[in-house]
Amino acid sequence: MFGPNVMISTATHPIDAIERRSTEFGKPITIGDDVWLGGNVSILPGISIGDKAVIGAGSVVTKDIAGNGVYAGNPCRFIKSIDK
Repeated sequence: MFGPNVMISTATHPIDAIERRSTEFGKPITIGDDVWLGGNVSILPGISIGDKAVIGAGSVVTKDIAGNGVYAGNPCRFIKSIDK
């Protein structure tokens, strides 16, 4: 489930300024089953989110998320496990 204004951004570019002028590429994003993304969540290129993860509103997901837990923040981090 996606809240409002969720951004899934697959486009990225080199860090080098000269290369960046002429190069842009994409990295895939993988979202597992039974994932809930709160409003205004941003997912950066190349990220994987595991099954049953809940991502709190306004979070910026900069690293892979294992799943089966609650994650939130900027950058997004583990908050607590989901027991069920």
